[in-house]
Amino acid sequence: MIDTLKEHLVAVENFSSQSPEEIENFRIKYLGKKGLMNEFFAAFKTIPNEQKKEFGQVINQLKQAATEKVNVLKEALEDQQDTAGIYGDLTRPGQPLELGARHPISIVKNQIIDIFSRIGFNVSEGPEVEDDWHNFTALNLPEYHPARDMQDTFFIQTNPDILLRTHTSSVQVRYMENNKPPIRTISPGRVYRNEAISARSHCFFHQVEGLYVDKDVSFADLKQTLQYFTTEMFGKSKIRLRPSYFPFTEPSAEVDVYWGLETEADYRMTKGTGWLEIMGCGMVDPNVLKNCGIDPEEYSGFAFGMGIDRIAMLLHQITDIRLLSENDTRFLKQFKSAL
Repeated sequence: MIDTLKEHLVAVENFSSQSPEEIENFRIKYLGKKGLMNEFFAAFKTIPNEQKKEFGQVINQLKQAATEKVNVLKEALEDQQDTAGIYGDLTRPGQPLELGARHPISIVKNQIIDIFSRIGFNVSEGPEVEDDWHNFTALNLPEYHPARDMQDTFFIQTNPDILLRTHTSSVQVRYMENNKPPIRTISPGRVYRNEAISARSHCFFHQVEGLYVDKDVSFADLKQTLQYFTTEMFGKSKIRLRPSYFPFTEPSAEVDVYWGLETEADYRMTKGTGWLEIMGCGMVDPNVLKNCGIDPEEYSGFAFGMGIDRIAMLLHQITDIRLLSENDTRFLKQFKSAL
């Protein structure tokens, strides 16, 4: 009986056909209600005990081989029919191309890069796993400086001097170390902070920071650059700068754009004031220039930074920042037509 099974196993493996009728007859012969497989399973009771193990293994192999053979032949037959159906009729209309979806973070980042590239800013990038010098110390944040508490940091446990960068200002430090003024660059990228995840905050998000260093750079140059950006990005030309504090710039300011109060959404976003905070900025602290090997007596500069996630939420009326990282295709498909 085992030899008979093995003969059928060879026959199944060698069987091939492109005829639907022959494939169906083959299926009925082995796998039908009155097929050979049912007969072999029924004969299992009569097999001597010492042969049952081998018999069971072979009969299972035969059933699996017959099932796979039927499936493979049917799929090949369906593929041939589909191909003939598509290419056989030349009057058939073409298949529409499925457009992919671009992530809103990528959309906004590309818009920001495009706006600043028009006035001579290039793009610089750096590592997300950073050292203490580039992330803190070189930016006028020495060890035990109280301003470090502003940024809850993810440190690498095996080495306390290695961390996940808390801002892309570290890229600016690296750029200044390796390039001489005039410097005009923006640094987009992902940053990490140990914050509670909610609808308005996340433990990782995206920033773009800008840096301009040259001779005789003034605060007026900074304001005009930001005026240009807000006009191009939002279509809003009215901005205001409020005094603030950042360790690596002096003086420092928060930038607000006048969004208006035309709709209910405007009232909600601006809390009824019409003004919306979009970024921080300031003149580069001379200590930072000195740490990067640039003479602060000869050169000056300004820097600014904004959250890409926040601008994306603003432009596309996204109410929950978590949607930007959950990869929900229903959410992402809304951005199919966006460039």
